[in-house]
Amino acid sequence: MNTERRKLLGMAGLAPALALAGGKQATAAAPAGSRLVLTDFQTPEPVMIDNCAWRGFSDRVMGGVSDGNVEAATVAGKRSLRMTGRVTKESGGGFIQMAMYLGGRGDAFDASAYSGLEFLVYGNNEDYNIHIRTADVRWHSQSYRATFFAEPRWQTIRLPWSAFEPNQIEAPLDVAAIQRIGLLGWMREFEADLSVGEVALYA
Repeated sequence: MNTERRKLLGMAGLAPALALAGGKQATAAAPAGSRLVLTDFQTPEPVMIDNCAWRGFSDRVMGGVSDGNVEAATVAGKRSLRMTGRVTKESGGGFIQMAMYLGGRGDAFDASAYSGLEFLVYGNNEDYNIHIRTADVRWHSQSYRATFFAEPRWQTIRLPWSAFEPNQIEAPLDVAAIQRIGLLGWMREFEADLSVGEVALYA
């Protein structure tokens, strides 16, 4: 396994250093205008909800040849998790990804008290995808997907649950059973450079 792939797949090892108790699962209706921060990289030791972990990986896990790196970085004055690399559809691939896992294998997070996802991101004038996986997802190609445009400045992106389209899955998005939220450079030829400073739920 080459160094680049080890670096991507080794993000699980970063989780213990990043994971701090920063909130509880939502089980009741959230007041209008409220937010629940899932990840905040702005402090010297990033704050996360219980059992949250970030991992980075690419299409190389399925035979593709995209190159990517995920690392902690300071971008335009803000601490963040930064994903960079070359996305290519060669060899049947087409993505690099940094993904937030909400609990261990088989666990799910209840976000039903909130209206959608909010991201603080810094990009490079490119489109990126957000993919949500829930307890209903049984195959790697299944997810609920939305696309956003990331400018080369810090900006807040808000996406309501209705913005996420199912892919190869008939079950509607069950936001009471979220297992993973991924940010991806997706299915075209380009140089990806995306940083995330915070992920939250909004009501």
